[in-house]
Amino acid sequence: METIIKKAEILIEALPYIQKLTGKTVVIKYGGNAMINDELKNSVMEDITLLKYIGVNPVVVHGGGPDINKALSNFNIKSEFINGLRVTDSATMEVAQMVLVGKTNKEIVSLLNQKGGKAIGLCGIDGNLIECEQYTTLVDGKETDLGYVGKITNINSKVLDIIAKDEYIPVVAPIGVGKDGRSYNINADTVAGEIAAYLKAEKLMLLTDVEGVKTSKDSKEILSALTIDEVHNLIEDKIIQGGMIPKVLGCIDALEKGVGRTHIIDGRIPHCILLEIFTYKGIGTMIMKDKVLYHNNEKL
Repeated sequence: METIIKKAEILIEALPYIQKLTGKTVVIKYGGNAMINDELKNSVMEDITLLKYIGVNPVVVHGGGPDINKALSNFNIKSEFINGLRVTDSATMEVAQMVLVGKTNKEIVSLLNQKGGKAIGLCGIDGNLIECEQYTTLVDGKETDLGYVGKITNINSKVLDIIAKDEYIPVVAPIGVGKDGRSYNINADTVAGEIAAYLKAEKLMLLTDVEGVKTSKDSKEILSALTIDEVHNLIEDKIIQGGMIPKVLGCIDALEKGVGRTHIIDGRIPHCILLEIFTYKGIGTMIMKDKVLYHNNEKL
């Protein structure tokens, strides 16, 4: 009986969050270890399907780093990263597009459909969904070309909005298209942030292979909530670095463009999405505009 009552209490705890999110859009960036471990794959797909069934409109943006690395290795193509982004020459671009669109995207769609969802796979080339131009980054003070890496200039979000607000779950591969018709590889965290912004999503959730943003390089303590200014300070102090930089910058960009809340959560925890959305304290790090909105160590 105690177990049954406990289950009822969990449902009651989730009630205000269900009420708040019904009819709202939640963008989920799916990547990291959660894409490799079969148990975690299933729990993420179950979470997303459940969101749809209770009236939330999930939009999934996926990465595919491990699959791309494996494919590149099979073709004897070396990987190089600068500021957390993959340097992408023409050969790497061909492999990335083949893997992300032809393999990873369809596997996610199939898994969601197996759980009872109705998923539709897309990439940025479809209907010019993700328009972009070539991206450059600063290395030792100099602008550096990363090859076929895209900087988003526009999201044609109408198709996503129509699909997500109907009975379907859009699943987006992070490949963009330039004015010249060429394909560009884009960081999936950045794509998720831009899509969330264009859709004016209630939440943006980035699944990672870490617990969240740490208080220092050597600390195990996680910062449960951060403001935009605090994130910039942590980057300047080199506490946030590497692959975490595009994640937090994607969160900030989304917030500044109207997204309600952003979350960096540990995708290695089973049912991490439900734990973050439907419990008082949640997990991981929440990034928001103003800490005044955060009371009593509970996310609102």
